Amino acid sequence: MGLAPGLRATVRLIVTDTDTAAQIGSGDVSVLATPRLLALAEAAAVAAITPNLEPGLTSVGTAVSMEHKRASPVGAEVVVEAELTEVEGRRLVFSFIAWQKPRDDSGGTSGAPTGSTAARSETASGSETASGGTAATGSATAGGAEDDDQSVVVGAGTVERVVVDRERFVAGARR
Repeated sequence: MGLAPGLRATVRLIVTDTDTAAQIGSGDVSVLATPRLLALAEAAAVAAITPNLEPGLTSVGTAVSMEHKRASPVGAEVVVEAELTEVEGRRLVFSFIAWQKPRDDSGGTSGAPTGSTAARSETASGSETASGGTAATGSATAGGAEDDDQSVVVGAGTVERVVVDRERFVAGARR
């Protein structure tokens, strides 16, 4: 396994009605649902390591600690970056941060990608590979959203995952 601290990926989402608390059932307001933000953090963590997993291996989530600090309305662009910070045998720990990109004068977000989600992973050496979702736009550098002083932190936390053999894990889940 080529897993080492420093692997990271960025996932982007334009919030739609299907992403809201009212639609998901976690509340009655039309803003990004907390479970949806968590799913984005998990997606970024998975995207960070998938290119480095040996064939037949996958990772499964085991623990999360998250703060959802700001509401993001329908139409907002949310960017979530996860970075692998600890590798302890099969146990992986990621930190993540989520930003809301600034809106442009037309009511949309500046530089918004096409499609609903996009992910890019970055290796410790800095090379990028596309992963899942639709094609990403922009760069996935560590300071991508951070460099934009109008971006606002939406949430942050940690995700823990464990590397498992995919077939054995699925077989065990069926029992």
